[in-house]
Amino acid sequence: MAEMQARNHGRREFLKAGGAVTAALLAPSTLHADTPKTMPALPVNPVTQSAMPTRNLGKTGYKVGIFSLGGQASLEHANNFDVAVPIIERALDMGVNYIDTSSIYGGPERWSEQYVGKVMAHRRNEAFLATKTKERTRDDSMRMIEKSLQLLQTDHVDLWQLHDIGTMTDVNAVFAKGGAMEALIEMKEQKVVRHLGLTGHYRPDALIEGIKRYPFDAILMAMNAADPHHYSFNEELLPLAVERQMGIIGMKIPGRGRILSTWTPPSVEQQKHSWEGMTIQTTSPGTLSMREALYYTLSRPVSTVIIGCDTIAQLEENVHLAREFTPINEKQATELVAKAEPCAKPSLFFRFYDRP
Repeated sequence: MAEMQARNHGRREFLKAGGAVTAALLAPSTLHADTPKTMPALPVNPVTQSAMPTRNLGKTGYKVGIFSLGGQASLEHANNFDVAVPIIERALDMGVNYIDTSSIYGGPERWSEQYVGKVMAHRRNEAFLATKTKERTRDDSMRMIEKSLQLLQTDHVDLWQLHDIGTMTDVNAVFAKGGAMEALIEMKEQKVVRHLGLTGHYRPDALIEGIKRYPFDAILMAMNAADPHHYSFNEELLPLAVERQMGIIGMKIPGRGRILSTWTPPSVEQQKHSWEGMTIQTTSPGTLSMREALYYTLSRPVSTVIIGCDTIAQLEENVHLAREFTPINEKQATELVAKAEPCAKPSLFFRFYDRP
């Protein structure tokens, strides 16, 4: 324990001293000197096995609870420590053993990573920790991981992902000379990150191409009951990820609430000024219950799903639904897809905004 604390302290001091990342800091020899030669054991949350079903996170060797905590909702709001940190603590208490965040959640201050870091400072060994880089170059991604480690108060990340791979422009940029993939591979080789992944919610083609270019360990992708209606991820992308034995993490399960019958639409004007409303506005609620939305995705071949929570009550409802989960059959799945059709575009708003 003393050795681990000393190692964590050493990396924190290293990161503080670095300030703005310089060319010297980015040199492989510099980072390698401060990096442990072996990864610690996989995290273990002792509550998970009795709290909810678990599944293999692909071929990573990790058993993940079927419900995991997303890093948005309350976890990305500014100056929200009093709400966000207790949600993370309660999630671990209830057996959640996978936490998702990103270098862009919560704006330039990266509030989401800050909140997660407050908990990781004393519970790091209870959660498989995933973060992301939205940057497309090696050097910028190195800056992202340096800051992520500092904010998350850890010396390693279990999964580092390319954030929001939506077009072939993204794919070509990250795989180019000096692209972000160089940073991901380097950090994995130096045992700063355990596994590599990519994420996306826009269209399937770019993600398919990314998987073909590199043997990623995991994919985080949008999967809800509206998916088959527009640019489906189910048709080719999901089977390919299964074939490659990737850890498959489902997201956008309630489509920012828009697939749910309990959702109250803001005014069209309010929707226009929010990110998720820039493309599709609606005056109607969704058509599914949270149980239906969650069970549809959990009945697909996924390892886990991530959902951001606004309150502890929402978190507890989701964990309860995960604990009681029983797979639905293909007939029931088809019925839910049909039921989601009236709210399909609002629930898939992220597939309709303009991309370069």
